[in-house]
Amino acid sequence: MLQAQQQPTANPFFDEFATVHNSVPFSSIENKHYEEAIDRGIEIQNKEIADIVNQSAAPTFENTIVALERSGSDLNRVLNVFYPMLSALSDDELMDISLRVSGKLSKHSTDISLNEGLWKRIKTVYDMRDRLNLNAEDSMLLTTTYDSFARSGAELKGEKRDEYRRLSAHLSDLTTKFGQNVLKELNTYEIWLTADDLSGLPESSVEAAALAAKEKGREGEYLFTLAQPVYTAFMKYSDRPDLRERLYRLYNGRNTKGEYSNMEILADIAETRREIAALFGKKNYAEYSLEKSMAETPENVYKLLNELAEAYRPAQLKEFAEIESYASQLEGRPVKIKAWDYSYYSNKLQQAKYSYNEEELRPYFELNNVIDGVFGLATKLYGLTFEPNADIEVYHPDVKAYDVKDADGSYLGVIYTDFFPRESKRPGAWMTGFKDECVTADGTQVRPHVTIVMNFTKPTGTKPALLTPYEVETFLHEFGHALHGLLADTKYASLSGTSVYRDFVELPSQFN
Repeated sequence: MLQAQQQPTANPFFDEFATVHNSVPFSSIENKHYEEAIDRGIEIQNKEIADIVNQSAAPTFENTIVALERSGSDLNRVLNVFYPMLSALSDDELMDISLRVSGKLSKHSTDISLNEGLWKRIKTVYDMRDRLNLNAEDSMLLTTTYDSFARSGAELKGEKRDEYRRLSAHLSDLTTKFGQNVLKELNTYEIWLTADDLSGLPESSVEAAALAAKEKGREGEYLFTLAQPVYTAFMKYSDRPDLRERLYRLYNGRNTKGEYSNMEILADIAETRREIAALFGKKNYAEYSLEKSMAETPENVYKLLNELAEAYRPAQLKEFAEIESYASQLEGRPVKIKAWDYSYYSNKLQQAKYSYNEEELRPYFELNNVIDGVFGLATKLYGLTFEPNADIEVYHPDVKAYDVKDADGSYLGVIYTDFFPRESKRPGAWMTGFKDECVTADGTQVRPHVTIVMNFTKPTGTKPALLTPYEVETFLHEFGHALHGLLADTKYASLSGTSVYRDFVELPSQFN
């Protein structure tokens, strides 16, 4: 009897997602689908680019600039899921795929920017911009398209074009390896302590460490890692200077030696960036990088930094002297503050002067209440509402999805929240998106799907997630980025939401 052949799994990326709000069907996506869909997306966009270049019609804003903007939608559909998952829910297989596709994607991007026929059409449209009567957004799209190509090698000639292609591919590989090393090494750190090592640590830290040890099958011990909330609490509260020093050196010595060292990679990245800048006639990479930013020049950056240093240094020196004096008084001997002592004694002084203890404030910042407060702030300021939608699939049990609606009840987008550390997630906090806001060629407005990802204190068996004021501030910050994305109202995806100057993008988050 012939055994029935197993049917291949259909690739979800090959069609629009048939889900609520066309949200990502995470459970249908296997790792193998990413590379397959990326290869297909590159192939489709190459054909779209060829159609733009080979058309007989003279270059216009619509048939060249807008057509280029709308090309690559199939590729973007997969990349808008692939990269967020690489940061928030990665594994060895996904990292291997990332290494393989980084070269393909770099080559694809460079092939487009160095396409002489395409550049000629773009330049033709740009040169007649004053006669096109474009509105502000169309004018911005034309300018950013032209600048992007010019800064990506389109005006380079001969051997310089080949060198730019080589350097771009090499830089893509280096930055991919750098990020993977950070995540891989972070997951190797396990600091096992006993009850005798816990002096000064708050109950929340001790309970979390006990739970982490229990999950590893070592009940009765305490497991500490270098996850941000764990490390920060340990440095602030542990009475053991030897253990503070140990964790400090581990944390600040990450990726400096061994299998996951980034030292050679960092040097290579710096040199590769210097060579890229030199191709464009710049003295250094900072000069090249800052050209399209609000700062514009390295001199302006240093001017700001030096002004800040001059303004803050007197207060800094006074504060350090006060902390050192207090530490000496507390210990009954002269104390010279080391890097791993600062948080500890600073916190002690803060308690002595102001009776302020972050741990005592945690019960006031239970995560669900904080969510209500942060969302409620957006309701009060902007009329937005946030409704949990269980029909939207999420990529991890810790993640929740919400419909976002405007004051009139109209649909604005989706926000995913992902709060807790895990081995598959990189450290830090960030906002990104699975779908950009834009208007399609047929006039349909696509609303954004954004996600805010953090590494907050996890709940334990007996306590919910209780945040520190700093963690609440981080939430508000990332939510500011989310609002920037959710409130976008633009025609073109490349200009939507947080697609602004790098040193402007933090304004909405800081405001929030």
